[in-house]
This record gives sequence, C-alpha cells and structure tokens, in this order.
Amino acid sequence: MVLAGLGHDVTLLTLPYSEWHKEKDKFTQRQRVLHTRDALSSLSPLIKHISMLESPLSTFQFPPSLQSDIKEISLWDCQYTLMREEVNMDDPNDKALYDLRIKRNTFAAQVTLNWMQKNKPDVVLIPNGLILEMGIIFRVARYLGIDAVTYEFNDQREQIWLAQNSSIMQQDTDYLVNERCKLPVTDEMFERVADLENARRGARVWGKSKRLWQYVSSQGADETRKMLNLDSRPVVMLAANVLGDSLTLGRDIFASSMTEWITKTVQYFARRNDVQFVIRVHPGEKLVPQAKSMGTVVKEALPELPSHIHVIGALDNINTYDLIEIADVGLAYTTTVGLETAMNGRPVISCGQTHYRGRGITIDPNSWDEYYATLEKVLADIPAHKLNEKQTEFAWNYAFRFFFEYPRPFPWRLMNFWDDLEVWNLERVFSAEGMSQFKDTFEFLAGEKFTWK
Repeated sequence: MVLAGLGHDVTLLTLPYSEWHKEKDKFTQRQRVLHTRDALSSLSPLIKHISMLESPLSTFQFPPSLQSDIKEISLWDCQYTLMREEVNMDDPNDKALYDLRIKRNTFAAQVTLNWMQKNKPDVVLIPNGLILEMGIIFRVARYLGIDAVTYEFNDQREQIWLAQNSSIMQQDTDYLVNERCKLPVTDEMFERVADLENARRGARVWGKSKRLWQYVSSQGADETRKMLNLDSRPVVMLAANVLGDSLTLGRDIFASSMTEWITKTVQYFARRNDVQFVIRVHPGEKLVPQAKSMGTVVKEALPELPSHIHVIGALDNINTYDLIEIADVGLAYTTTVGLETAMNGRPVISCGQTHYRGRGITIDPNSWDEYYATLEKVLADIPAHKLNEKQTEFAWNYAFRFFFEYPRPFPWRLMNFWDDLEVWNLERVFSAEGMSQFKDTFEFLAGEKFTWK
C-alpha cells in the first residue's frame, strides 16, 4: 500500500496456503483463494491482486538451470522443515516431503515464469529469497534478468534487512566493506558496539528488541574456567549454529554440511589432548526443540567424550561471551560469534560461507586438507596468529556497520505487526516524519539503487 501511495504500479501475487510442508485438498485451497480474494478486495484499484493458484502455467520447457534450482531449493526446504541436514530419500516421510516441495516449487516456477514473461515487471519483491516458493520465484526473476529485492527481519523493531539481486539470507555485505569500512571507527561507534556486546554478555535485551541472545549472564572468565574444570592448556571454542536455520542453508564450502564439519572436527580434537576443546551449542536451540541438537551430533561422532572435550548445551548455565574471553582460538560456521571472537583479537577459522569471511580478520580454508593444515599451523603457534591492532580495529568497524548500518529503518515487522501498526499507521508513515525515516527504504524496496547520504 505504501509503494502504491508513492506512485508505483503494484501487483500482489498470493498462494492459498501457509503450510508449505502439508498437502491440502482442492476444496480447502479453493476456500482460501476465495477468502483471500475477498480480504484483499478493498485494495483495488490501488493494488492488483492475483491468486497464483488461478494463474496459467508456463508452456515453455524449463531450462536445466531452473530444474537444478528447483531440486536444490526443495532439498533446503526439507532441511528447513525437518530441522536436520540429513534427508533420507529411503525414508517414506522424508521422500514424501521432498516430493511435495518439488511439486510446489515447480508449480510456483511455472506460474511466475509465465507471469513475468508476459508482464515484464521492473522489479520483483520477495521475502527471504532462499527457501520455499520464495526461493524459486527469486531464481525465476534472476533467470529472466529481472531485478529482485529480497527482505527479512532481524531481532530489532523498526528495522529490515534488504538485498538487491541476491537472497538476503546470504547476507552479502560487500557494499558495506567497500563503501563504509574504509571510514574510521569513532569513539561513539566503538561505545555503541560495546554497549550491544555488554547487553548480550549480561543476558539483557537491547534497543528495540525483545530477544535474549543469552539466557544466563556473564559469570566471569575465572568462574567459567572453574565450572568447566579447565587447566592451563590452550582452549579452542567451536560455536555452532541452529540446524535448519535458513541463515545456514547453502553455506557449505569444503564440508557437505555443518553436521559433517562438527563430526570431523570433534574426531580431530579427540586426538589432540594437548589442547582443550569446547563446543558451544547455540542457545537458540531452546526455541526450536524439534531441531537436531548439535550436542546429539557430537555424541554420535564421539560416544565417549575425552576429558579435554566439553560440550556446553543450549540450556547450560554458561555464557557464550565468557567462553569468547577464555578461548585462544575460535572455530565458526556462520554464527556471528566468530566475528565477536575476532573482535577480541583471537584467531578465528571460518568454515562456512559467512558474511565476515574473507575480510582479513579470519583464516579461511577452502578444502579439508587446508582446514586440517590450518588447525595444525595455528595450534603449533597460537600467539603468532592473534589479530594485530589493525585487524582488531577493522573487526570492530565491520561489526558497527553490520549491526547498525546493514539494517534499514522500516516501520513494521512480521512479529508483533499489529503493535507496530499502532505506532506507525499509514497516515504517520506518509507524514513528513515518517517519510524522513522510511522513504529511502521503500524506494530501495521498489528497486532504486541504494546510495549512502
């Protein structure tokens, strides 16, 4: 509605289901089509609404690239739904889910390929852009050479993540590095990042977020050492992600999955009793109990843990930021804990395609041989691999850009939408106050190239 109010010609395409993992009978789908049409009828003539279920399919033969895209995204859909990386096609339930996702993604691709070829939109606006129908519609737009804007929400209210011609879940921050990280870090910037880090360390909400990143506040490095019975040997910390999170899908480099990476890493460190190895299971696993825990992955890889290996569960009374302080070396896949460990000057080995990899603040192996060689080299001389002052300063600079400039101002979030709408109704959004804050974001959503002002 805001885009239409700003003068853009808007078409809204909808699907009659939110259950991406369940088949629905045609009668239920028809009911929902009619209900959606009725609910959105008041948008006319400002916005044109099209039900994808009532739209013609493309008669063109799918090119091999789109066929490959459908298979890739359907597999990610299964991992996202099952909250585990292993999808067993010999299991009837896994196979049925995969077949359903192939069917749904093929349908979405056929409809949108036909619609985009006929209507030739200037830009396609898509949530997420990585998984489910959202992912394949993004791929169709890019196949046709149509600009696509993807978006997602972080934990803060009045913020949105945006990307042009890439999935927002890939978190492409090259433009931040090229245009913003060349600027110096001011004391005010440093203090703002430190304030955020201290809130996370203290298990406090921060800013306009209701999310806790830790469930137990810092107890200090010394107390944490005692709780884990750590001695003077070097400490290597592996920080895990939550399985199935779309921020981890499609991020593999040399490992076929995060599960394989953790499995082989644990087995490697089982032989290295000259160091102490700590695995931090992501506290966010508490929010998705159906997900396969990284603690389970470790147990499967090493049924009997040696005394020098410690697994910190999602609900354990340990603060991640105390572990960062204790750690001599960090291992990360895509979690921001890797960035935060680098901010403390510790060497970090980056093993997944994360946004801070390749920025000069992590060690970035590209194969299993490189990974094992890197571990041997770093552990042989940890002090020589600590970040220097310039690297640490860049890590703080990048952290400020990522946490405070990467999100753009936006009035509403998917979570607590009605609360946000009470604060920012359309009249206020269109006021001088609202436009001064949000107009650039809406224009970016409509495909305008972003520029720093």
